[in-house]
Parts: sequence; C-alpha cells; structure tokens
Amino acid sequence: MLQKNRKAYFNYEVVEDLECGISLVGTEVKSIRAGRFSFGDSYAAIKDNNLELIGLTIQPYTHGNIHNHEPNRNRRLLAHKRQIKQLRRKVDEKGFTLVPTAIYLRGNLVKVQISLCRGKQLHDKRNAIKARDMERDAKRELKQLNF
Repeated sequence: MLQKNRKAYFNYEVVEDLECGISLVGTEVKSIRAGRFSFGDSYAAIKDNNLELIGLTIQPYTHGNIHNHEPNRNRRLLAHKRQIKQLRRKVDEKGFTLVPTAIYLRGNLVKVQISLCRGKQLHDKRNAIKARDMERDAKRELKQLNF
C-alpha cells in the first residue's frame, strides 16, 4: 500500500470498492513508486464511457529530463465496460460519488482503489471524531495499566 486517502474515509461513507488500473507515462510510475503524489481533492468521473481520475497530483520525477510528465493532468482508469456501466447507473440514480481511496502496487503495476461513496453529514463526522478520541483514550489507559 503506497498511500491511503484518509480524508475520503472521514468525509464520505464508503459503500463499494473497485480496483482499477491507471494509464500512466514512464516518469509518473517512478514518482508514484517514490511516494511523490497526493490525492488532495481528487475524484473520478465517467466521461464518454471511460473512467477518468481528476485532481490527482503526481510530482515531476526528480531525475527526469525535458520529457517529464504534466503533474495535474487527468488520467484514464482501466476497468471493464460492464463495471463502468454499473457505476454510472449508481452515480446517476442515487447521488453517489466516485473517490479514489488507495493507490498501491500489485506486482509491478500501479492500481487505484475507487470507492462508491455517499457524503457524510456534519453530525456523522462529529460522531466519528468522538469515537476516534474515545478509542485513543482507551488505548492510552490500557497501555498505562500494563506497566
């Protein structure tokens, strides 16, 4: 696992996951392997029956030359046509959005995990913060008791 989009898990309720390949140029792969990318406010959209990743920033490769890549271009995601049709149906009908939640390597290939997400309300986010704080406090107390 190269990087996980923690902000997406906080802002959205994840309903379904899909593993996709990503179409990259040579220096982009090297930058991703070095961990020089960020999700920021990236999302996926379906355009012309293709899945596109928008807003993913991949920093230029440090040892690249004049043929280095564009950092903020839209990148095509590779998925089966049937999967794209299912995602389009769900996004159009129910008001879901497609968010990249993880980027990782499988063998020598870069994979992106796209999640079908529903936005969280403010009170849901507050509950998540409260649960996280309570869990942290409980771990801290257990750690003190073990000494």
